[in-house]
Amino acid sequence: MLSIIDKYILKRYLATFFVMLLLFIPIGIMANLAEQIGKMIDNEVPLSEIVMYYWNFTLVIGNLLFPIFLFLSVIFFTSKLANNTEIVAILSSGVSYGRFLRPYLIGASIIALMMFFMNMFIVPPASVGYNEFKFKYLKKGKQDRVTTNIFNQLNESDYIYVSSFDPARQIGYNFTMERFNEQNTLDFKISAANIRWIEKDTVYRLTSYEKRKLVNDKEIVETKRRLDTIFDFKIDDLTPVSYIAETKNMFELDKFIAAQRKKGASNINSYVLVKYKRWALPIAAFILTIIAVAVSSVKRRGGMGVNLAFGIGVAFIYIFFDKVFGTLAEQSGFSPLWAVIIPNVMFGAIAFYLLQNAKR
Repeated sequence: MLSIIDKYILKRYLATFFVMLLLFIPIGIMANLAEQIGKMIDNEVPLSEIVMYYWNFTLVIGNLLFPIFLFLSVIFFTSKLANNTEIVAILSSGVSYGRFLRPYLIGASIIALMMFFMNMFIVPPASVGYNEFKFKYLKKGKQDRVTTNIFNQLNESDYIYVSSFDPARQIGYNFTMERFNEQNTLDFKISAANIRWIEKDTVYRLTSYEKRKLVNDKEIVETKRRLDTIFDFKIDDLTPVSYIAETKNMFELDKFIAAQRKKGASNINSYVLVKYKRWALPIAAFILTIIAVAVSSVKRRGGMGVNLAFGIGVAFIYIFFDKVFGTLAEQSGFSPLWAVIIPNVMFGAIAFYLLQNAKR
């Protein structure tokens, strides 16, 4: 059962967090709108698309900043409790520091569950609209994927290559497909000037089609000016968009990573990193809550200003380490798992140290 003090602290915890979200997200929307309004006017973006973009923007950016809002909100209201000597009164009544921390951990559990559910199921669909709008109107002309010299392993025996790919027209140029048999020798090779996905017929159209096959050391060549056929891959599989992992929910992402790993995708680390970050974000809610309470539960001469300054500093350091290790995992052979674990272990150690000092 929750005591009166538990309910009081938990209510302040959740209320401050949600008020901070309601205050800062509109500010973020206005700042983004002020920066991008010129591009939107130049590109004659429909109002309905702008409204939908900022709804997706709210979900994506809000979810990204959840740990920071959580951290600052805990520092804010706990500093007020300390300045009003409410914490001294609570601890003087015989309540241990660990017992005092309980409502904070309950609040962190509620926020962590919300973050987990949003990360896994709500934000991925929003990320689709957010990124599509961004590359369609705000980053017009910039590529959202690799479009030249694309090589892809579909499975253990099939390999495809296109020299260039036009995602808008869904057409690839200088297409080649090679299939190898169990003896790892070439079974046949298909080549075409281009490959185009015909959506209404759900077929691939090959122009200047040529197929070469070896049968009993004899080469058989088949040519056609045009051939409509079916392949066991999607046209977007030639080169997925750079943000593809962000758009998949928990179950879809696991299947996607397994498929990419089977194909031997070179950028598999970036997909795995997205998966691990989703799982690590709720854990960060507990670490940051403990740090915030340990720092702000002591009354200081500088008051709330000193605590908030410290909080902002820690938040930027956390983001810095998260970005550094994330970049290492994406750009080198560094393990994505360790890229997520190391920042949390570092700040977990800091949380433990600060908590022991606060107990004293």
